[in-house]
Amino acid sequence: MCTPIVENNRAPVPGLSQRVDRALADFFDSKASVFTDPPELTPIFDGIRDFVLSGGKRLRPLFCYQGWRGAGGAEDDDAIIVAAASLELFHAFALIHDDIMDDSKTRRGRPSLHRTLGVPLGILSGDLCLTWSQEMLDTCGLPAARIREAQAVRHHMHTELMTGQALDLLDQTSGDSLARALTIIRYKTGKYTVERPLHIGAVLAGAEPELLRAFTNFGIPLGEAFQLRDDLLGVFGDPAVTGKSTMDDLRDGKPTVLITMARREATPAQAGRIRALYGKPDLGQDEAGLLREVIAATGAPATVEQMIVQRTARALAALDHAPITDAARADLRGLTHAATSRAA
Repeated sequence: MCTPIVENNRAPVPGLSQRVDRALADFFDSKASVFTDPPELTPIFDGIRDFVLSGGKRLRPLFCYQGWRGAGGAEDDDAIIVAAASLELFHAFALIHDDIMDDSKTRRGRPSLHRTLGVPLGILSGDLCLTWSQEMLDTCGLPAARIREAQAVRHHMHTELMTGQALDLLDQTSGDSLARALTIIRYKTGKYTVERPLHIGAVLAGAEPELLRAFTNFGIPLGEAFQLRDDLLGVFGDPAVTGKSTMDDLRDGKPTVLITMARREATPAQAGRIRALYGKPDLGQDEAGLLREVIAATGAPATVEQMIVQRTARALAALDHAPITDAARADLRGLTHAATSRAA
């Protein structure tokens, strides 16, 4: 089960992560009988279920719920919990396929799903999570017209995610463009982490366009700050805390903002080391340590930290002017802190 995200010992909504987990567990229980005959299907189902329920911050469901609350939705409505939980299955789809494309060995402190099931079954598992995500939203129990509006937002979110992922895959040799690197993180992660979950929750509650614009002004900079933090953790984090290797990003050679800034600020000698080591598929631990030292010496991590601070401040300023209740505003401030100051 997930630990509630807290700021100053206060959960944004006490027990919300647990309610999301229960909704997911109930959904999996409703599907279990499909995978008992023939019995060889059972390990696939168990692998997906364990992957979804064994970890994760549940940020996307939490932002979806706050979008609902910000638009005046009732706190005690179980249907919005189911709708919000559907975004965790969408997130699982994205992670499973991303791990396949990056050939990531670990996720959430255990072997990546495609390492356990094999690549073909990993692809099918990601597809199934995507299908189930849509089904979970379709059957959440909210009015059909509102669900159709939410599905329209979800379709935009899916297209944006695919756009960002495609840019990430196509752009691995042109990592000197800061604008391009920021575009990738906006579309690959930022929008589907904050902005679109807020929009989905809000339209399910009948939000007006003014609120959706306010959530965009808040969500875009916060989503970018979230991914910038992720980039730092991908290189300098503690795998025992993050559950993910700090070797993958260095070996993959992705055009992250961190490496873009390192290349910009590097001396000729540092630039030569980065060219020789960053993106080396068989990068060893000692070489990785040296590469981290070079990246740190360029001042890039400090620059990225400042970018996180600036975007977080912009998000909070937008939140101050959003037409939502003070309670929803306070909880979104807590989620802002959780998304940008995390160690995992």
